Amino acid sequence: NNMNIKDIMLKRETLYSKYATFDHESIRLEEFIPDIRPNFFRDIDRIIHSDSFTRYMDKTQVFTKVNNDHISKRMVHVQLVSKIGRTIGRALSLNEDLIEAIALGHDLGHTPFGHTGENILNKLSLKHGEGYFMHNVQSVRTLMILEKKNVSVQILDGILCHNGEFAMKKYYPRKKTAEDFLNEYYKCYEDEKYASHLVPMTLEGCVVRISDIIAYLGRDIEDATKLGVFDINNLPKEITDIIGNSNKQIVNNIILDIIENSYGKNYIKLSDKMFETIVELKKFNYQNIYYKANTKEDLKHYEEMMELVFEKNLYIIKHNLTEQRIFKNFLNNLPEEYSKETSVVRKVIDYIAGMTDEYFKAEFIELKKHQF
Repeated sequence: NNMNIKDIMLKRETLYSKYATFDHESIRLEEFIPDIRPNFFRDIDRIIHSDSFTRYMDKTQVFTKVNNDHISKRMVHVQLVSKIGRTIGRALSLNEDLIEAIALGHDLGHTPFGHTGENILNKLSLKHGEGYFMHNVQSVRTLMILEKKNVSVQILDGILCHNGEFAMKKYYPRKKTAEDFLNEYYKCYEDEKYASHLVPMTLEGCVVRISDIIAYLGRDIEDATKLGVFDINNLPKEITDIIGNSNKQIVNNIILDIIENSYGKNYIKLSDKMFETIVELKKFNYQNIYYKANTKEDLKHYEEMMELVFEKNLYIIKHNLTEQRIFKNFLNNLPEEYSKETSVVRKVIDYIAGMTDEYFKAEFIELKKHQF
């Protein structure tokens, strides 16, 4: 009997903390037919079987033009976030399925060339009157609209609120309805500040938000060291004394700090010392790694490439040049209501945001030849 299988799969809920998110709390924007899988467990499947998940394999994390197979791509990053999140989640008796789904889906809307690409696309989006472009918002859009995966609102919300650029000392979940979530989602296009201060509706969402930071802090230093951009031994002593001087130690120490300060609580918290250290280390990474990851020439080049790909695709759609790749590889595969309800500019943004680095480069070379 299928129902018994589902009961067996939900046995783990007897171990959950009273602050965890339970399976029956899952909210969806559309109806669907249940099967043996619990809600959030099923959502993980919907995410890993999506096209955008497959494209993680060739999306930049921090370093783009590197000839080194040991440097993180986005596929590795989301797996690290997932595992760090589930470690914290298991220790705090939270819903690991929900954590995994949010973690694996949180960067689906990330552009080619990492945050550099995101910044350029944001400028183009604003210039063309489509509001702010942010990868967390685009990740939600990808699951909700482009791939129509109908995953739980708790997952979409965790993805929307994951912004790991803003560390907080204490993460308190904020109760929300589906409507509250949708209002926040739409507001992000209009207000950049608003988007950076969103708080997830579940404790699990809070765990992913901090896990995102834990996953990239040490790993980016390690990658930079492998590439000779930076030497891990040059980390300031006041940072390494608290957080450690290898990715392994950094990840371990922050996880232990969170578990000790959050156990049995209805929030996720870092100790004051650990929080200050994370803030310092992030600043340090910006100064020594992120600002140096691309040269001025690289940045200018990416900007020119993206502008060309953007403008030419606008032209292609407006003139209905259906033999071009934006039609064949993208627009023709989308539901009919998408074509009707979506502005031309938004179609181009969705197309570019979904590209892998290699596809983007090929698209640029292809379109550069055309004199339209």
